[in-house]
Amino acid sequence: MTTTSSLAFQPVLERIAEEIERTPGRGRAADYIPALAACDPRSFGMAVAELDGTVYGVGDWREPFSTQSITKVFTLALDLAREGDELWEHVGREPSGNPFNSLVQLEYENGIPRNPFINAGALVVTDRLHSRTGDAAGELLSFLRAESGNPAMDFDEEVAASESAHGDRNAALAHFMAAYDNIDNDIPVLLDQYFRQCSIRASCADLALATTFLARHGIRADGTRLLTLSQAKQINAIMLTCGTYDAAGDFAYRVGLPGKSGVGGGIIAVVPGRCTLSVWSPGLDERGNSVAGVAALDRFTTLTGLSVF
Repeated sequence: MTTTSSLAFQPVLERIAEEIERTPGRGRAADYIPALAACDPRSFGMAVAELDGTVYGVGDWREPFSTQSITKVFTLALDLAREGDELWEHVGREPSGNPFNSLVQLEYENGIPRNPFINAGALVVTDRLHSRTGDAAGELLSFLRAESGNPAMDFDEEVAASESAHGDRNAALAHFMAAYDNIDNDIPVLLDQYFRQCSIRASCADLALATTFLARHGIRADGTRLLTLSQAKQINAIMLTCGTYDAAGDFAYRVGLPGKSGVGGGIIAVVPGRCTLSVWSPGLDERGNSVAGVAALDRFTTLTGLSVF
């Protein structure tokens, strides 16, 4: 095992990109969201951001893509910073073991989602953030722009409209939880906020930078504290155990870092106290995680020895 200095990140990324380029079988782009279906599954980008804002990248690392469920990490942080432990009365912290859009557990767990990263849990978090800010999606976008240093980051209205047109299951989740008094806002308002949240386009460079507050134990890019040390630990822990849906165990086994994936093909990962990573490749496995992205993060932790274990 070797310890990587900052100067060695670039050659490591270039080696990983070369290996990924030679790898056959990259999965399939998400086809249940029509606006994502046309993405080239062989696209690949990867970035590493150090705590001082230095960024290294390779491939399509500056190409914006649809962040999708990656944004759930940031809405969780923004809401947890506002309401603290009260949030956990409305959403759990356990792995689900079921697909990210499953309704199964909600019925026998009285409308309390298993964790904040499955769709039901993310809807609850967005709902609570919206109640506290009046514009959850706008609050999220402002945060991501500030942390990434990219004021041009924005929603993708085509993707948001596409998700809304095919959002019956998310609507069902929201209505079911509302029946248990676990949703405060009107369902159409919540769904609009949620779809806009998931439609944000960002690059690997943007996301690696935006995630560094978790590697800095809750400290934002401007030096102010968003989260307590305990809250930052909590989010990293939930990312490790729940961030890649029902493949979280395999991701922890292969990668060994807190991570969060999205069906746009992106993944973010955190090395606490050291750096953050973002990788993008649209080809997904059957569980909704980027095939090349997981492989690249696996190689990164193997080559550098940087993991939480």
